[in-house]
Parts: sequence; C-alpha cells; structure tokens
Amino acid sequence: MSTAATGARNTERLMKVLLAPVISEKSTFIGEKHNQYAFRVTSDATKPEIKAAVELMFSTKDKTIVVQSVQVANVKGKEKRFGRFMGRRKDWKKAYVSLKAGQEINFAAGETK
Repeated sequence: MSTAATGARNTERLMKVLLAPVISEKSTFIGEKHNQYAFRVTSDATKPEIKAAVELMFSTKDKTIVVQSVQVANVKGKEKRFGRFMGRRKDWKKAYVSLKAGQEINFAAGETK
C-alpha cells in the first residue's frame, strides 16, 4: 500500500476516536487546575491514537496543540431498573488529556487559544 492511502486511512481513524468532550463539574475543575480536558473516546482507542486525534482535531493554521500526556479510565455502565426488569448501561472509555502550559481548548467557540 502507498503511504498516502495509509495516511488517509489513519486520518479517518483519528477523526472517529474522539466521540465527545465530557463537560461536568469535575472535568471543569480539572481543566482549570491542571490544564487537562476530558473526552469520551471509542472503547478500543489507545493513548497514542488519542494524543494524535486531539492534536489533529484542535490544531489550526495559527496554533498547534501539543499534548503532554494522556490518562485513560474505563467507566463501568450503571445498573438501572426498567419497570420490573434490571438493565445496564454500556461501559465506555474516558480520556484525560493534558496540554502544554499556556494552551487551552475552548469548546464553546470551537477554537483553540
């Protein structure tokens, strides 16, 4: 296979790794204190893939995002009742991404600073 085809396939994979940002009180506190951001990621994502995906998605022509570290947590789905029956929500994976000092991601505006 050519490297151009492999690069295109890797870019497609990286675009699918990040599912959504986790916006909660805890993630906001961590973002302000440690310059980390929480993302919901695919369950088979690896740390290098998550790092490359964040750098690809949030870098612009003017600014490049540099990820220092990635920490991953598997979140177990809660048990819930549906009338008489017990059900369970899906398990999912959360990634905490630490950026280089002085960089930030602004989700409201969809841009980086």
